[in-house]
Amino acid sequence: MLDAAVTGVNGAAYLLAAGPLGELLGLSPTLLRVLGGILVAFALAVWLTATRSAVPRGVVVAIVAVNAAWAVGSVAVAIGGWTSPTTIGALWVVAQAIVVGAFAELQATALRR
Repeated sequence: MLDAAVTGVNGAAYLLAAGPLGELLGLSPTLLRVLGGILVAFALAVWLTATRSAVPRGVVVAIVAVNAAWAVGSVAVAIGGWTSPTTIGALWVVAQAIVVGAFAELQATALRR
């Protein structure tokens, strides 16, 4: 549920404040809006999964995979030169990768138990 909450807040911020955040982070407001929509939808799916009495293993595996891909992709964006984030933007992207990677690890650990 924490993953869903953090992801949902992040996505909503991207949707509602794409212009100011784009300037601060050095990222395109259009990119932030697209990512915001994806994040809100993902957060809803994670929330719905987390609130089920029986959580399907395959769905959790998919959530772990998406989180891991997001973390790796974020690092790639930060160092790959495809965008030109500000220093704050690069730090934000890396911090986001660390948090999402931690969610993936916690979820994978729960699957192993």
